[in-house]
Amino acid sequence: MSSNPESSTAGRDALPQCQRCHKLAVLCVCDGIKPIKIRTSLLLLQHPQEQDKTLGTARLTALHFQDAVLKIGLSWPSLSRALGRPVHDPSRWAVLYLGSVRVDRSNTDRAIVAINRNGQMETDQRAALADIEGVVLLDGTWSQAKALWWRNPWMLKCQRVVLAPGWTSRYGKLRREPRRDGLATIEAAAIMLANLEGRPDIETTLLASFDGMLTKYQEVQGRMPELAPGPKRRRNRRQRA
Repeated sequence: MSSNPESSTAGRDALPQCQRCHKLAVLCVCDGIKPIKIRTSLLLLQHPQEQDKTLGTARLTALHFQDAVLKIGLSWPSLSRALGRPVHDPSRWAVLYLGSVRVDRSNTDRAIVAINRNGQMETDQRAALADIEGVVLLDGTWSQAKALWWRNPWMLKCQRVVLAPGWTSRYGKLRREPRRDGLATIEAAAIMLANLEGRPDIETTLLASFDGMLTKYQEVQGRMPELAPGPKRRRNRRQRA
């Protein structure tokens, strides 16, 4: 007998939720989170139709940093309006690029790579990334993230970057990604901020929280069918953003 997506959603919504991370209480890992203070600002833009409260990681990512900003919407007139404070030089902000550029360990030993508007690696990577003061991450499916990209032309002023992770996403078979190098938002944030800050502990901390959430999900999914993911969607996790 096939499951009813609507009844699964209703059953999931009826379960107790954490008011802090907005996840089901059985998946909450908030108790283990101690906000990290970093010099790099973090802005997460989530598409309003991103509904994956079970396995999504945008809010979980934001909780790890004292001054992170999470906004839900489609467009903002400027980076300053999206962030909620003045930004004098958007070029000093990095945004994960959604184009066809691929960078892997055979091209470079860097985990985060700056690219120019022609899709080529910047010649001087150190200089391109030295003055980055903020990071923009896009949260949603591939098509939703593309919509955010095109509806916010101010992103063209930001430094484009792509990631070359040395590992595949911890999602594994729980979520099908369009590319082998697809990552969850929290994984992308872990790589970017750890490298920009020169702090491996940031990556370790974020991935530990993600592992904890996935472990809890795997422990309860067998006895709680209402946690089953909805119809599979192509994700934007080439990072991801």
